[in-house]
Amino acid sequence: GTNPTYVPTWGPVKMPAGPASAVSIASPGSVADGFVDTAVPPNHGSAGGHRAQGNLAAEASQALQALQSAAATDEQRIVSPGQNGGSERTRITSPDFSSNKVQESTASPDTAAGSGAGADEELVEEEEEEEEEEDSSEISASDEDGSWIAWFCSLRGNEFFCEVDEDYIQDDFNLTGLNGLVPYYDYALDMVLDVEMPMEDALTEDQQEIVESAAEMLYGLIHARYIVTNRGMHAMYEKYRSASFGRCPHVFCQGQPVLPVGLSDLPRNYTVNVFCPRCHGLFFPKSTRQANIDGAYFGTTFPHLYLMTHP
Repeated sequence: GTNPTYVPTWGPVKMPAGPASAVSIASPGSVADGFVDTAVPPNHGSAGGHRAQGNLAAEASQALQALQSAAATDEQRIVSPGQNGGSERTRITSPDFSSNKVQESTASPDTAAGSGAGADEELVEEEEEEEEEEDSSEISASDEDGSWIAWFCSLRGNEFFCEVDEDYIQDDFNLTGLNGLVPYYDYALDMVLDVEMPMEDALTEDQQEIVESAAEMLYGLIHARYIVTNRGMHAMYEKYRSASFGRCPHVFCQGQPVLPVGLSDLPRNYTVNVFCPRCHGLFFPKSTRQANIDGAYFGTTFPHLYLMTHP
């Protein structure tokens, strides 16, 4: 068998003399322990000795390559996808770097989703700000003009209305019978004419909303009577020429301007329609805001009387 001989690693090793003798290369563990295997292999001649040395050299080179590859993998470790909190790409880290210095190459999907939600919230906030600016501009316009009628006609969706002269509204003969149709008639009339209300007659918030709705109804019914007068028809004529009421949707009418008309003279029965003088058809307005206007605010007589006056 093998007869290992203890030799100190810091001293020289004396090799046995003779051509047939050979020293086997010990493993790294045995060298670390201070043992060197000096066993002499069986003598098979010089050719056998050369083959044994070649095999040992090959094994040594393979061991060296294994150590080098292990050292390379220790220096740089490639982290596979899915181990870094769901990142989409791989990240290369070094064992010498601290964790606070490592930077992600790409953001996680949760972060991208959060940024998309933030963008949607910003769009919603911008739309709300635009609506608030429009409301504030409408209120400021009514305050500057000091006229409720001008403010009401300038609202979006009230393009069909013309401004009624205050002299016409102040004539009680023109308002005959309206006090039985409009609730809070006196308060609504004062609001339309911009009459200041005494402090002792102050209304609550609920009553104020009812009075505002009643003022809109009162003005609409007065408007239906005003547009069949000469001054009212002249005001509507300007709107008709500019096609403020819209145009006929039929192709053969070739963009004929239309006139507003109601199907009933009583409020809260039908919404407003538009009448085409060329094909004599009735249509709904294109705008949804205008389509919600009460048809009684224009009456059933206006378009026919208008066309007889302005053929």
